[in-house]
Amino acid sequence: MNFKTMAAVIAISATTAIVSVWGVSKFNAYQQAGVQDPNKLPFNYVGFNNNNAPAVAVDFTPAATTAVPAVVHIKTKTKEKQISSGGSRGRNPFSDFFGDDFGDFFGGGPRVMPEQRASGSGVIITEDGYIVTNNHVIDGSDEINVTLGNKKSYKATLIGADPSTDIAVIKIEAKGLPYLIYGNSDEAKLGQWVLAVGYPLSLDATVTAGIISAKSRSIDINRKQSDRPVESFIQTDAAVNPGNSGGALVNTTGELIGINSAIASPTGSYAGYSYAIPVNIVKKIVTDIVKFGTVQRAYIGINFLPENVTDEQKLAYEKEFGISIKEGEGVFVTDVPASGAAAIAGIKKYDIITKIDGVTITSGPELQEQVAKRKPGDKVSLTYKRAGKENTVTLTLKNKVGNTDIVKNTSIIEKLGGTFENLDKKVAAANEVEGGVVVKKVGEGLLKKSRMQDGFVIISVNGSEVKSLDELKEILAKMKSGVVRLEGFYPGFEGSYTYPLNLSEE
Repeated sequence: MNFKTMAAVIAISATTAIVSVWGVSKFNAYQQAGVQDPNKLPFNYVGFNNNNAPAVAVDFTPAATTAVPAVVHIKTKTKEKQISSGGSRGRNPFSDFFGDDFGDFFGGGPRVMPEQRASGSGVIITEDGYIVTNNHVIDGSDEINVTLGNKKSYKATLIGADPSTDIAVIKIEAKGLPYLIYGNSDEAKLGQWVLAVGYPLSLDATVTAGIISAKSRSIDINRKQSDRPVESFIQTDAAVNPGNSGGALVNTTGELIGINSAIASPTGSYAGYSYAIPVNIVKKIVTDIVKFGTVQRAYIGINFLPENVTDEQKLAYEKEFGISIKEGEGVFVTDVPASGAAAIAGIKKYDIITKIDGVTITSGPELQEQVAKRKPGDKVSLTYKRAGKENTVTLTLKNKVGNTDIVKNTSIIEKLGGTFENLDKKVAAANEVEGGVVVKKVGEGLLKKSRMQDGFVIISVNGSEVKSLDELKEILAKMKSGVVRLEGFYPGFEGSYTYPLNLSEE
């Protein structure tokens, strides 16, 4: 091999070695960084001042110590009651042959619903005994008992309830109580540590920890007790079980940021996610109930595309409206009732609401949350898109009847809207009943929606016997919300009739 050939071989070998070393170093760097440039930081990391700083351990002790004394155990009792058979009126036709117990054997005679007991949690919000809990914890109960963290027990009085948000306010006669301070649920962030405090599974006070995993969630659970549900839950992975309902969701500084209300579970027990009502909604509802006896609910005056529609439903809407619907762009308006706040402000069908008072709106629950914190008469800045152009208008929120007046608390009997009187004793005897309530006039309330006719005689409500107007008032007052079934007959006509009513309708 001559000198030139040897030099060429050496040069090639050296070049190959250098390229190989360079390639390996680049490959190793690629392996470490993936497809990212390790020298650049994406914009969403701008809040991290020092990426190399060690993680700081979170101490939940102060928050737990603050919250536990202010969270109470609520126990409710519904008394034993006799319920009707649901069959024909009067005496069982087989009694003459087999005795009065024969009907009971086949479920045809009077039956007794045993005493019902349940429990939940509540949060003390004032030193003189006001407590917030869930409506579903106390709904329909005859007796509400509250046990504090120091084991002292009190009888509680129901101040008021709102099935639409699942909030109720009760009160005990006590002074100098520990209570939780309201936080600001608008400032709650994804990934933020939170504690759930309550009395799950009839255990003593229990504290669990988790993070906020989502905001403005709707799971359509309040529709079970209201035809106008308001849902914009804080979703967490803090363990919550039956009995936690009405308990506190607090941040690491011990501030109340939500009221635990529901869980998502195929079994009925904790399976990963729990849901709390944001405290900014809670304090508005509580203030209204304590001050006015009922919620002063504000309305924009629109119907909008529901959440979680399927692709098929979305296509059907797009075909119906002749417009492309983009998810997350805003709230798509499907109807604007005349004389409502939105109609007066110029909002039209197919507009897309994107902001309220500068707060970005991407979903129905976010819209509900912003409106639920306001009252009739409040002015809001509403931003919307129409034909791709963004516009902003000022809108004055209204109440359910279309004005800005204070809504008065009406009794259940007033909501029914009818004119009533006790059933005449002779008519009762002729129809083989002990008593009842005659609907003299159906009126313009809930009874009219049921298609009930004048002259109907109410003899039971949800199976509980009704013999007088006072008994009817007492039974309905305890129910306050939800669906009830008025059972009875028309004098002179055969057969029994049942009319379902939703007491939660506004």
